[in-house]
Amino acid sequence: MRPVGGGDDGGDGAGERRRDPVTGTMAERLTALLGREVRRAARAGGSHDWDIAYAELADGTRLFVKALPREAEPSGVFTAEARGLEWLGEAPDSPVLAPLAWDERIVVLPWVHECEPTPQAAERLGRRLARTHLAGADAFGAPWPGFIGPLPLDNTPARDWPRFYAEQRLRPYLRLALDSGGLTPTDARIIERVVDGVEDLSGAPEPPARIHGDLWSGNVLWGSRSAVLVDPAAHGGHREADLAMLALFGLPYLDRVRDAYNEVAPLAAGWRSRVALHQMHPLLVHVCLFGAAYRTTALEAARTALRGG
Repeated sequence: MRPVGGGDDGGDGAGERRRDPVTGTMAERLTALLGREVRRAARAGGSHDWDIAYAELADGTRLFVKALPREAEPSGVFTAEARGLEWLGEAPDSPVLAPLAWDERIVVLPWVHECEPTPQAAERLGRRLARTHLAGADAFGAPWPGFIGPLPLDNTPARDWPRFYAEQRLRPYLRLALDSGGLTPTDARIIERVVDGVEDLSGAPEPPARIHGDLWSGNVLWGSRSAVLVDPAAHGGHREADLAMLALFGLPYLDRVRDAYNEVAPLAAGWRSRVALHQMHPLLVHVCLFGAAYRTTALEAARTALRGG
């Protein structure tokens, strides 16, 4: 799906009207973006710095919408999300939900009718996630500026994962957490030991995997046969990171997901000892976003990573 810019609504010559991404009702804006009639749209809440809405096409098809408030300036977060979804979706049998349309202010996704998780759906998710990872990436990072939630994510491509993880995934958020007061200088010194020791803690080198990058349980939507993934911070990364984040906040039938994953793409020896290392990045992000409530968990993960599991 190509991005939809501020192009013409239709017609030609002097009578053309340019689509305004801010004015008009949500239904009107979505109709212009999709090129199909949206008969209703309603705001259903907010997440971070954007609005959540539900919409319905004239034929009854339901949609899920994320949109910037009218007064907000675009930051690039929706562009990063949509490009990440499309890139992940290029993998064979990818579990990600492909965007229907997007621009710098709106992302439109299919509505997912959620069901109770089942062991069978979990196993299918594990196999599909493994195939997505195996699709690989050209480098660690991505060719677009990244975001994790509302926070910028440095996607500058790199060849060396330990250095990439230390300098582009850990150190920036450690600095931000310290500056914002979520961590004390004493806390920071403990976590700096992890940052400085990533090369020794990271196990055997692996090629860049095509990872979701923000794979907590809230970004897993369970359907009737499998699950779909949304809201990525997609990039070329270490495949253990996605599995470690699924474990961080819990996922139904996680063991079934992991066992099925191993059938397709067996994890390297010692992966259990590296779970805490891979959880350090999302935990530092949570300290930056939510403050000292995640301080203790981040410090426990740092100590566990330093022990090697």
